[in-house]
Amino acid sequence: MNQAFPLVALMTGIGCVPVVAQQGTPQPAPSRPVSVQMLLDGLKDPTQWLMFGGDYTSRRNSPLTQLTSQNVSQLTPQWLFQTLLPAPGRGLESTPIVADGVMYVTGNFNHAWALDARTGRQIWHYQRTLPDRLRVCCGMVNRGLGIQGNKLYMGTLDAHLVALDRKNGSVVWDSAVEEPKNGYSVTLAPLVVKNKVIVGVSGGDYATRGFIDAYDTETGARVWRFYTVPGAGEPGSETWPGVEPALRGGGAVWTTGAYDPALNLVYYGTGNPNPDYYGDDRKGDNLYTCSLLAIDADTGKLKWHYQFTPHDIHDWDSTQVPVLGDLMIGGQPRKVVMFANRNGFFYVLDRENGKLLLGKPFTGTKWAREIGPDGRPVVLEEVGTREKCLPDQRGGTNFMPPSFDPVQGLFFVTARETCVTWVSTKPPETITLGDPVPSGGARHFEDGPQQYSSLRAIDPITGQLRWEHRFRGYPSEMTLDLSGGALSTAGGLVFSGDNDGYLYAFDSASGKELWRFQTGAPVWGAAPITYMLDGVQWVVVPSGVTLTAFALPGSSSRSR
Repeated sequence: MNQAFPLVALMTGIGCVPVVAQQGTPQPAPSRPVSVQMLLDGLKDPTQWLMFGGDYTSRRNSPLTQLTSQNVSQLTPQWLFQTLLPAPGRGLESTPIVADGVMYVTGNFNHAWALDARTGRQIWHYQRTLPDRLRVCCGMVNRGLGIQGNKLYMGTLDAHLVALDRKNGSVVWDSAVEEPKNGYSVTLAPLVVKNKVIVGVSGGDYATRGFIDAYDTETGARVWRFYTVPGAGEPGSETWPGVEPALRGGGAVWTTGAYDPALNLVYYGTGNPNPDYYGDDRKGDNLYTCSLLAIDADTGKLKWHYQFTPHDIHDWDSTQVPVLGDLMIGGQPRKVVMFANRNGFFYVLDRENGKLLLGKPFTGTKWAREIGPDGRPVVLEEVGTREKCLPDQRGGTNFMPPSFDPVQGLFFVTARETCVTWVSTKPPETITLGDPVPSGGARHFEDGPQQYSSLRAIDPITGQLRWEHRFRGYPSEMTLDLSGGALSTAGGLVFSGDNDGYLYAFDSASGKELWRFQTGAPVWGAAPITYMLDGVQWVVVPSGVTLTAFALPGSSSRSR
């Protein structure tokens, strides 16, 4: 069902022969248990990539310097791993993790593999048995694993959380998160914090009530749950006047968050209210949808929240990746969380108290151009016309992970420029838990402006655009142009991929294109990773249903 291929065979036309470890080839070292301290250290050990965002800051910024602007043009593919598990309209969205020379990666339909990170050779394969009927709104995908000790943690399409043995892929424990018949699934990569595995649920486009859970790493017992839509009488319920939001309020959480150990806070973005496009029966701001939440990692209690799009009727989920950093703002050092939002604005918040420090558009969005003194967007009049069009439902950016380089002082994000109007239709009188709720959607203008994606470098102190690389544009009626996420390195590089299947390397300071490679399938929402083994810096990217590993020429022989 899957194979790894040496690129020398593919490049010479000899035929695709599975990789076989040659005599003398280094094999993965015996697995050390991944300790709490190793997770806290993150990318201080560049031989490891232990979580979705690289480390708890979710910066995806590697300290590696072997690859530079002078030699990255020599980067060549070394091996491929083909999962052969397509999902309609989707490719791999997983971020691999790497520990002690072993790569662990998930695929569509809840498959997982352990691979030799030097060769792509399969060590083991896990396949989950899924029920015949699933209610998964947006693709049979999975975005990765968590790791601690000798266990891996994976959320499933039937709304479970499973722990796998790192050595052989066998199931250690299996905990039910919710009932899949109620429209729930788990597609994000779990975040492991101390002795807890933290996950959120997908399903906000159905009539569901979102939540974030924490489970014990050893037993799988649930430790706490925070509902992203309040129940009757709870704080925030007043923002849903006249309805019982707990029955179907939305607010799904399907992208991995970040963690500040000093504050002991986890940060997660939440999705749209339900119904997506019709708000007449849910007047008010509809907390805590389209928000960033800061939650105590031990107790699950909300410390603060910031709502990006009050009373959203455009499916502008705030399920983008929060990125932590330290910035000098107004001459004062501030510990911040940075957030490029689907609504087209880039935000910088104080991560201790949620105070807004910066909010500026990073796209040409015309529904609002500023954030008012009260922290709310100043919505323009008569939006939704050709002259004041809005981002489509995939937004100014989406779940593709951004990157932050603290040395360059730049935030790298895939931006999308689209132009639509919106139609709202009243949903059925009765909304049943777990059912889809038709309520309208976006419509492109006939002969409207061409849409496109680009990689943009933003100064997070001022919000100003420093450089941009535009990817090829698409006809206005297409909505699949997502492109990939970003990876930055201390070697002065930033990597990203596009919907045409190219993986690029840019000079991080100037945006100059230094190298590109055609992978053969779209880099669709995923981002590259990098790690060092045996003196070799590797770059690995998912595209289509394949992983491709790159290094400088001669790296295969150097790793033997």
